[in-house]
Amino acid sequence: MATTHTIGLGIDIGGSGIKGALVDLVKGELIGERHKILTPQPSTPEAVVEVVGQIIEHFVEGLPADAPIGVTVPGVVQRGVVKFVGNLDESWVEYDADTGIEKAVGRAVHVLNDADAAGVAEARFGAAKGQDGLVLVTTLGTGIGVGMIFNGVLVPNVELGHLEIDGHNAESRAAASAKEREGLSYEEWATQRLQRYYSHVENLLWPDLFVVGGGVSRKSDKFLPLLELRTPIVPAALRNMAGIVGAAAVAAEHAAASAGSTD
Repeated sequence: MATTHTIGLGIDIGGSGIKGALVDLVKGELIGERHKILTPQPSTPEAVVEVVGQIIEHFVEGLPADAPIGVTVPGVVQRGVVKFVGNLDESWVEYDADTGIEKAVGRAVHVLNDADAAGVAEARFGAAKGQDGLVLVTTLGTGIGVGMIFNGVLVPNVELGHLEIDGHNAESRAAASAKEREGLSYEEWATQRLQRYYSHVENLLWPDLFVVGGGVSRKSDKFLPLLELRTPIVPAALRNMAGIVGAAAVAAEHAAASAGSTD
């Protein structure tokens, strides 16, 4: 019978920092403080995996020997292999991340898209908990990540941040980085950029709920009320913890399924 894990480790790889924490898989909360190490430059798989190993070592005393370890990357992951990447070195493309990290650290890991991890966390423990139908968890940061959840089940690798809208890659105009780069006020960003993006997405997919995460979600009161949408839109409950929590939760599911298949 598959083991039911109560503690996992989530590691969130970003373009500027790599963060990890122990996760209470029952409550969906961090256990203790996050540990962060700057992303090495260039951010090749070998250099980043070395940092992932350091983060695992940092938490090893509080980590049961069979605890699931989930690792997110800002890109498309199919069966453990990175197919597309943003904000990391291009050498990640076609890298077998599951196998590469496992060999380097000597423990089983499960690698997934960062927005997918955030989506699972918000659906299970956060702002989308109990929500039926289609939920889109959008992370506004350097780019736009989207985690799609239908009736509580993840639909992975939905790269809706790269939709072409008005002749532009959507995230080049609507991500939080575009706001900073162009010096836009919250009102300008909301009414000129986010409104167009979210209206386009809701007309394509007719979701039941938008959840908005990323660091900028801390100031959601400055821009979400300015949007005129038919779809309810709310800030993420787990904020920047969502990727870590979701990574550990999905890794636990993967471990349980793998154990079950061998019984």
